[in-house]
Amino acid sequence: MGNGPLNGVKIVEVAGLGPTPFAAMVLADMGAEIIRIERPGNKHLLGLEYDILNRGRGFVELDLKSEDGKATARRLIAQADGLIEGMRPGVMERLGLGPDDLQSFNPRLVYGRMTGWGQDGPLAHAAGHDINYIALSGALHAIGPAEAPVPPLNLLGDFGGGGMYLALGLVCAMFEAKTSGKGQVVDAAITDGTAHLMSMIYALRQGGHWQDKRGANLLDGAAPFYGTYRCKCGGFVAIGALEPKFYNELLQRVGLSLADLPNRNDPANWPSLRSALEDAFSTKSRAEWSAEMEGTDVCFAQVLTIDEAASHPHNIARDTFVTVDGHEQPAPTPKLSRTPGAISPSSQSMPLDPEAVLANWGA
Repeated sequence: MGNGPLNGVKIVEVAGLGPTPFAAMVLADMGAEIIRIERPGNKHLLGLEYDILNRGRGFVELDLKSEDGKATARRLIAQADGLIEGMRPGVMERLGLGPDDLQSFNPRLVYGRMTGWGQDGPLAHAAGHDINYIALSGALHAIGPAEAPVPPLNLLGDFGGGGMYLALGLVCAMFEAKTSGKGQVVDAAITDGTAHLMSMIYALRQGGHWQDKRGANLLDGAAPFYGTYRCKCGGFVAIGALEPKFYNELLQRVGLSLADLPNRNDPANWPSLRSALEDAFSTKSRAEWSAEMEGTDVCFAQVLTIDEAASHPHNIARDTFVTVDGHEQPAPTPKLSRTPGAISPSSQSMPLDPEAVLANWGA
């Protein structure tokens, strides 16, 4: 174990997909000791030999439908500060592993629940995925061109509105339990988290500065000074020249004159401005534009592919990516000056002996 800020915190994770293991990974990166409970023979839920989301922790195989499996799980949970689960509402209760069951013998336990719709409400028991949850939050409607919404991978719902909020909720509740000695339930719903992430956009809308449609706003790709452009080589660059001084520098570097262009503050002029910038960027390759603009006040970046990102000099200097067990992956973040996070050694290939884990946890 390292010296991360959560060093000494013990968490039991009931294996799941997407936001649940992501939350556990975030907490493990910050030093929490986490044991994942897997169903026997089901350790590779995504079919991956090495799953980055499972890093930093080992697993035990327990059949939670059997009395022996539940008894071992309870012994582990009795020593834990927190628990993470992502089942549909009611499933853990039917197993006899719900919050009331577990807090009866571990009153300080923080019980983290990850769902799409939440523990209650008309849709609580319905199936769903990231795309459905962000749709109900108003976020999906705002993303993409005017023709149709575009799913932003599953970054916004599963990981941004889901896993990160679950991790935050657990840390907050465990911090409070240090004083009160009492645990509580963290009800993390992706619909709630995604709506929370949309706070600024909702404020802009209510203030009359955001149209409730796609392809018409400052930050949704409609503004020609905040978007992407194809280069001569076929690659893309990203421009974020929102402020006038940055916009002026952009025009100078692409060879356009402010005096020859229509007023950028009038959205009616955006199509012609975009056309002028498209023509300009098409004259050079992405590498040539990078040599001209990277590091300037244009607010410029190359649009890198997944395979390219780790080799960019800025990411190298920041150690944004690391290699563990021969697998390149994003490093723990954010960076703490005195108790930084780290990727702890773990076994993803062989289950741990539950009795050895219990002995290590003092049970």
